[in-house]
Amino acid sequence: MNKKTLYLSTGILLLVEAFLIFVPTIILGGAIDWPNNLDLPASVNLPLVISESTAVRSGYFVYLIYSVLFWPVALLTARVVAGSDQLPPLLRIAAGFGVISALARTIGIVRWLSAMPVLATLYVDGTPETQAVVSVVYDAVNAYGGTIGEALGVGLFAGMWMLLIAVAMLRSTEFPRWLGLFGLMAALAVTLQSTEMLGADLGGLIVVLVAVLHLWLMAAGGLFIVRGLRLPAGAAVLAEERR
Repeated sequence: MNKKTLYLSTGILLLVEAFLIFVPTIILGGAIDWPNNLDLPASVNLPLVISESTAVRSGYFVYLIYSVLFWPVALLTARVVAGSDQLPPLLRIAAGFGVISALARTIGIVRWLSAMPVLATLYVDGTPETQAVVSVVYDAVNAYGGTIGEALGVGLFAGMWMLLIAVAMLRSTEFPRWLGLFGLMAALAVTLQSTEMLGADLGGLIVVLVAVLHLWLMAAGGLFIVRGLRLPAGAAVLAEERR
C-alpha cells in the first residue's frame, strides 16, 4: 500500500469509527436510555429487551460492528505512525492491545444479542420464583460482560493502545506535537474507565471520558486525510515496499 492510500484509508476509517458510535447511542438511548440503563436491575432492563427488541438488536449489532472495526483502526493507525508495514516493537504492542480491545468489546456486546434475550423471555414469562433466579443470573452475566467489554475493552486495553500510539507520535517528527499530547490525554481519560473494576462509580462521567478518545479519532482522521490529499499520486511507497 502506498503512502497516499494508507493515509487516506486510515483517515477515513478513523472518522467512520468516531462517528459510528452515534448510531447505537441514538437507537439504544431512545429505546432503553442506554448507557444509563446498564446499572439498573433486571426488573427494569429485561422487560425492555422484550418490548424494545428491534431497537436493542439493531442498536447492539451496530455497536458490534463499531467494536470490530477498532481492530483495523488500531492496526492501520500504527502503520501510519510507523511509516512502514513493519512495525517497531512499541507499535507492535500497541497493535496487539488494539486487537485485544476489539475482542473484549465484542464479548461484552454479544451478551445483549444472545444471553439477555433468553433471560428476558424467562423473566417476563416466569413466576416470581423464576424471576428471582433470573435476576441473579442477569446480575452475574451483566457484571462479567460489562467488566470484559467496558472496563477492559473500552477502558484498559484501548487506553494502552492510545498511550503507545501517542508516545510513538511524540517520538516522531512526522506528526504535530499537539496530536501526541492530545493522545496522552485521551489515553488517560479512557484508562480511567477501568477503575470500575476497583469499585469506582464513574456514572455519567464515562460518556465524557469516551468522548475524549473520539475527539482524538476525529482530529487524527482529519489530519491523515489532509496529508493524504496533499501527497502526489506517485508518492513514495512505504519503507517495506522500497526494500
